[in-house]
Amino acid sequence: MLSKRILTMQDLSCVGQCSLTVALPVLSAFGVETCVLPTAILSNHTMFKKWSCLDLTGEAHNIMSVWEENSFKFDTFYLGYLGSAPLMDVAKKCFKNFSADGAKVIIDPAFGDNGVLYPAFDEKYVAAMKDLIKSADIILPNLTEACFLSGIEYEQNASVEFAEKVIKKLSSITSAVIVLTGAEKDGMIGEIIYRNGNFSYVWAEKLPKRYHGTGDIFAAAFTAEYVQSGSFKKACSVAGELVAESIKATDPSHPYGVNFEYALKNLKK
Repeated sequence: MLSKRILTMQDLSCVGQCSLTVALPVLSAFGVETCVLPTAILSNHTMFKKWSCLDLTGEAHNIMSVWEENSFKFDTFYLGYLGSAPLMDVAKKCFKNFSADGAKVIIDPAFGDNGVLYPAFDEKYVAAMKDLIKSADIILPNLTEACFLSGIEYEQNASVEFAEKVIKKLSSITSAVIVLTGAEKDGMIGEIIYRNGNFSYVWAEKLPKRYHGTGDIFAAAFTAEYVQSGSFKKACSVAGELVAESIKATDPSHPYGVNFEYALKNLKK
């Protein structure tokens, strides 16, 4: 039985549990054939004090030229941390040249959290992402990213009603199904799904500790489950459970991310 073939396009952090070092094992563990287009090589993720970054935009064009000669096609495109605005054009070329019939585009904007941009990004990057999500079938922003993309000022401890307002504004920019991650309500955390003009929700217990890289785990698991089941709610539930189990298995002093490896080991159990 052939699995869905996913192309994930994001950076590779040599140290730190995030981006490709998370996406590749998670997608594979869910039984999805996974191909990669690295956008940059980082010495480590950007939550450490220092990092180096090698932009791979030029090499991405070389890779795609060979792919065209080999007539490769992909069933799903899953985009995470890209690293630079020019890579948005690389992504668009990928969608145009390598889409199998009915291919889906799933984009995790991955440029900010807690009301601020990650250190490597600026407003030009946000503007480029705002254009790129017009090509998406599904987007997975957190509230910070949804606010930047929609032009609504971020609010700490935002209500569900505020999040819904941001989502509706964002829906005027893209026709994609919007899955807002990290929403909070009455001690719960979850996702707000906006599809065909209607909201639906997936809630779970909020754990007290936050870690870097959990958004990448969620996005990869969501993508893997969605391409196989076609259910937004199930994909959110499965991904959220994997994140929760990863957090529970992580030593609080661990600075690299979460122990998703342990959670994956017990996934089938």
